[in-house]
Amino acid sequence: MKRIFLFDVDGTLTVARKKITTEMSKFLKDLRKNNLIGFVGGSDLCKQKEQLGNDVLMDFDYAFPENGLVAYKDGKLLQKENLANFLSEDKLKKLINVILHYIADLEIPVKRGTFIEFRTGMLNVSPIGRNCSYQERLDFYAYDQENNIRQTMIDKLTPEFKNYGLQTSIGGQISFDVFPIGWDKTFCLPFLQQDGITEIHFFGDKTYQGGNDYEIFQSDNTIGHTVKSPDETRDIITKILHG
Repeated sequence: MKRIFLFDVDGTLTVARKKITTEMSKFLKDLRKNNLIGFVGGSDLCKQKEQLGNDVLMDFDYAFPENGLVAYKDGKLLQKENLANFLSEDKLKKLINVILHYIADLEIPVKRGTFIEFRTGMLNVSPIGRNCSYQERLDFYAYDQENNIRQTMIDKLTPEFKNYGLQTSIGGQISFDVFPIGWDKTFCLPFLQQDGITEIHFFGDKTYQGGNDYEIFQSDNTIGHTVKSPDETRDIITKILHG
């Protein structure tokens, strides 16, 4: 039986948008001596390198940026999907326009820049804007927890693209993703299964319905673990290894 420990990034291997600690890096290096390890995150590879290190593709056996729509094994690119090819340019333009109009009329305490980030396989939408400072990120997350800004936005926008074959999920602290149905984190699983990996332990913090870890956490092909911090991730793995 081949086993892998597969991780979300924010809130699981690192504090949200922060760099991995030396302690966690050493833990993963030791874990990898006798186990396969991988990560699957919603962010693009550039952001994941900022958090996990420039050598991230070689530090993990499998790397799945953008929910696995960009897939690497042993540092080599396996496959890349593209949202622009999935949607027509007209549909994509309409979707972006609707989102920007909504954000323009949205009343929240702070707005910054980069409200939509066009990634390879998804749109990442941030009501506050990804250019916010770390403190502004924390403040927005607390505000969103009380006022459901992101979920309300999803509920209002979904009817606008209900025939586009798209779905949404909330991830991180300030944004949500829009992507084709089925292009969630379960997209990465076939790459593991085709290599004969039969025991997939997945760790994530957004495992509730609507969170971007929900589908892979619920999958029959994974053993899901909900965590609230990198420390809890290490504790659960230690228990799995040592009983």
